[in-house]
Amino acid sequence: MRIATWNVNSVRTREDRVLLWLREHEPDVLCMQETKVVDEDFPTAGFEELGYTVSIHGQKTYNGVAIASRLPVEDVVVGLPLDGDDEARGIAVTVGGVRIVDVYVPNGSEVGSDKYAYKLRWLDALGAWLDGNADPSAALVVTGDYNIAPDDRDVWDAEAWRGQVLCTDEERARFQSLLRWGLTDALRAVNDEASVYTQWDYRGAAFRFNQGVRIDHLLVSGPVLERLQSVELSRDDRKVRDGVAKPSDHIPVTLVLSD
Repeated sequence: MRIATWNVNSVRTREDRVLLWLREHEPDVLCMQETKVVDEDFPTAGFEELGYTVSIHGQKTYNGVAIASRLPVEDVVVGLPLDGDDEARGIAVTVGGVRIVDVYVPNGSEVGSDKYAYKLRWLDALGAWLDGNADPSAALVVTGDYNIAPDDRDVWDAEAWRGQVLCTDEERARFQSLLRWGLTDALRAVNDEASVYTQWDYRGAAFRFNQGVRIDHLLVSGPVLERLQSVELSRDDRKVRDGVAKPSDHIPVTLVLSD
């Protein structure tokens, strides 16, 4: 079973790239973030032609999450983890006996801002939602763009990033609380190297100089960890490709599980 996560940075703008990647890699599930489109305008036809059904929680211009699956989908929940939140940032489905939660954590803007406070509140709500709606002893994947670099290995310049949004002690503590709850960072279960990134800014030739951050994560429960074979990073999808749209600033990350 192959479960991927990808901040696509507008699914309509990058539809051809996403569909090309699906054809080339054929994941069973693709969790998308920052789709930036309301549900009724999501470009489902191309996904359906490839055999995927899409569960959507969208929003105009900003945010938005969606899960495309080649396998039957059950128990769809949208709007998590904050009740009444007007930002579309969470969706959950069950596929092949695995509960999959797809999240787009707020960026936080800058330390001390209202957006930063919202980010911390949102992360606290995610922990509370998992307490009430999930079980770490069951098959569970909580994935997406967390907008958190968990430790100094996950940023290209630890000193430059220290105390900045994505790397503050408060954000990292909340990430660790998810691990203590019963989840494991799948990439770190198979790879403890530094300089493994999932996002590079468009500015300053960041990708060319590998000045990136690792903020897209696949957190898994024990039963999923037991099936873990590898975590694949599609780094080439950050490059310009002839005939398709400009790349997202994020790359797809794929969890490969035994059947």
